[in-house]
Amino acid sequence: MKKLLFLLFINYSPSLAQEKDTLNQNRSYHFQQTIIYQAHGSFNSPYSGLNSLNSSSESALSVTSTLFLGYKAPAGIEVYFNPELSGGAGVSSTRGLAGFPNGEVYRVDDPMPKVSVARLFIKKIFDLSGDEVNMDDGPNQLSSIHKSERLVLTIGKFGLSDLFDNNSYSHDARSQFLNWSLMSSSAWDYPADTKGYTYGFALEYMQPGYTLRGTAVMVAKEANGMEMDTRIRDAHGLAVEFEKLFSLYGKYGKIRLLLFQNSAQMGNYSEAVNNYSYNMDITKTRIYGRTKTGFAINTEYAFAENSGTFLKLSWNDGKNETWMYTEVDRSLAAGILLSKLDILNGNDEAGLAFAFNGLSDDHKRYMMNGGYGFIIGDGKLNYGLESIFELYFKSIFFNNISITPDYQFILNPAYNNDRGPVHLFALRAHIEL
Repeated sequence: MKKLLFLLFINYSPSLAQEKDTLNQNRSYHFQQTIIYQAHGSFNSPYSGLNSLNSSSESALSVTSTLFLGYKAPAGIEVYFNPELSGGAGVSSTRGLAGFPNGEVYRVDDPMPKVSVARLFIKKIFDLSGDEVNMDDGPNQLSSIHKSERLVLTIGKFGLSDLFDNNSYSHDARSQFLNWSLMSSSAWDYPADTKGYTYGFALEYMQPGYTLRGTAVMVAKEANGMEMDTRIRDAHGLAVEFEKLFSLYGKYGKIRLLLFQNSAQMGNYSEAVNNYSYNMDITKTRIYGRTKTGFAINTEYAFAENSGTFLKLSWNDGKNETWMYTEVDRSLAAGILLSKLDILNGNDEAGLAFAFNGLSDDHKRYMMNGGYGFIIGDGKLNYGLESIFELYFKSIFFNNISITPDYQFILNPAYNNDRGPVHLFALRAHIEL
C-alpha cells in the first residue's frame, strides 16, 4: 500500500488531472506538493544547549506531497481521505526557535520520506434555512449547494487548524508566510500529534454574518508525541471559536475569538524549579489533572481586492508544560499581504509580517535555570522577546505553480538575548492541482 501511494506522489501524470474534470459532484480529487529549501549563516553564540539552533551555517530541505480525495456517500455524508508523503527536516532538526521558520516540517529527527494518513474524516452538512450558497470544489470540499444557515459536523482524524484559527492572509505555510508564529496563533497549544493531526469531532453553526464552532479532540500521550492518549476523560482538548464578519470604510473583514483548554499528563514549571530532586527535569513532575487554558484573537481586513492585513493576539496561562505545538505563552503577530502585483507576470504576491513571542514567568524561570522543553533550551537563558520579521515574494505560473523566495530575521532565538540575530533564507516551490 505504501509503495503504491509513493508511486502516485512521485509519478503524478496529466492524465490524473484530466480525470478530475470528468468526475461529478460526488467525487473530488486534488493534489499538492511543496518543496522548501532553507538556510541560515553563522551567528553569535557564546554558549548552546541540547535544543539550541546550530550557530554554524546550515541548510535543510523539506518536501510534502498530499492527495485530497473526497466522496459523497449515501445520506449526503461526505468522506475525505488524505494520504501524505513527507520527508526532509528543518534546520537544526527542527529545534532552537519557538517561532520555527518552516511551517511544513515536523518536530522529528528522521528525514527519510514516509507515507502516512494525514486525514480521514466524515462530514455531514445539515441545511437549516436562508439563501442558497454555492460551495466550490476544492481540497477536502465537494462542489455543492447548501443553505446559508447550516450545521456542519466533522468526525474523524483531521487538523484543528483546518477549521479553527483561520486567516485569509496568514494561515498556510504552503502559499503564504512560512513561520509557525504567523501560520497559527502560537500561544494556542493546539491538540495534535507530532505531524499536526488529531482525532475527535467538531460542530459548526454557520450564518451569513457569523459562525460558531466547538470541538472536543484527543491530545498526545506525551509532549511532542505521535501516540494519542486514550484516557480521554483525563486527557483531551476543548475549544470554542466565534467568528464575526464586519464592515469598515466599505471593505469587509473578520474577527475571531478562540477560547481553549487542554488537559493532559503535563509537568509543572514551578514544581520542576522548586524541587531540587527533579534536577530541572519537568518530565518527572508529570501527573494527570494538569491543564493549559488561554485565548486567541485573530482578525483580518481586506483593504483592496485580493489584498489585506491581519492581526493575531494569543495567550495561555503558562503554568504547565507546553504539550503539542510550540513553546509560546504570549504572542502578537501582524502583517500585510499584497496580491495581483504586476512585477514579473502580473500574478505576483508579496507579504511582510512580524511576530513577538514571550514566555510566562514560570516558564521563563524554568528555562533560565537550565530547563529544556521539546523544541528549545540553551542550557541557560538571558531572557528577551523572540522577535521575528518575515518578507516573501511569490510569483504564480500557469495558475497552479508558485515560486517564493523568503527572508526571515530573528532576534533573541529561543528567547535568548545572548544568541543571534539569525538571518534565514528560503526558496519554496509549490504546485496544486
